[in-house]
Amino acid sequence: MSTLQFAVRAVGATQSATDVAALDVEIDQLVIAGWAGRDAAAIQAHIAELAAIGVAPPSSTPCFYRVADTLLTQSPVVQLLGGTSSGEIECVLIDSPEGTLVAIGSDHTDREVEAYGVAVSKQVCAKPVSREAWRYADVAPHWDQLHMQSWVVKADGQRIDYQSGTVAGLLPPPSLWSLYAQTGSRDASAPSADAALPARSAMYSGTLAVHGAMAAMTDGDTFILELTDPVLDRQLTHRYTVAMLPIVS
Repeated sequence: MSTLQFAVRAVGATQSATDVAALDVEIDQLVIAGWAGRDAAAIQAHIAELAAIGVAPPSSTPCFYRVADTLLTQSPVVQLLGGTSSGEIECVLIDSPEGTLVAIGSDHTDREVEAYGVAVSKQVCAKPVSREAWRYADVAPHWDQLHMQSWVVKADGQRIDYQSGTVAGLLPPPSLWSLYAQTGSRDASAPSADAALPARSAMYSGTLAVHGAMAAMTDGDTFILELTDPVLDRQLTHRYTVAMLPIVS
């Protein structure tokens, strides 16, 4: 079980406002939702691209990978082996004593291991998540307008635009929850009316396409994440730096 603390700001609160709830959240189930797009043709095209470089196709779309909850981290530094990994910006949906929260996180993945086994690659890297979160109920009415953006900042200071777009191309949370709960169901257009995030769980809810080539992050590189809510005029941000560990044979 992992215990994380989130700063949950009230709607309309400024960054310097004092009306912030410091909420302790216990997580004992961490789920990574893969292949979570709404466009079936685009998903199949991406599966074909990955197959060309040796990555096996998923058993289903979407596909839900269970990984250790202890991989969750809010640390500004993530330690890794090798220089073949990269981040992926995602909304992170979190069950809490005050209802579902929305944070911003990175499904950091080792690309070399991914060619060997996607599920294994999900398990070998820490999963960064922001310290600040919003209440899902506050953003649910305009969910598709939320905008995600990420950058890679190399150790030498070069800043690379990495990902950008709204969450409208990804399955909405109720569909993900319904599909996760109802194994074998693939009707994402008609989620269960009572679909909910399982208790004491966190779910990474899908990522965006990369601009250009996929990054290979190495020592001193930084990944910056940003989620913008244009309706309520606010942002969630997070950043972490990669620290390389020696590979000993």
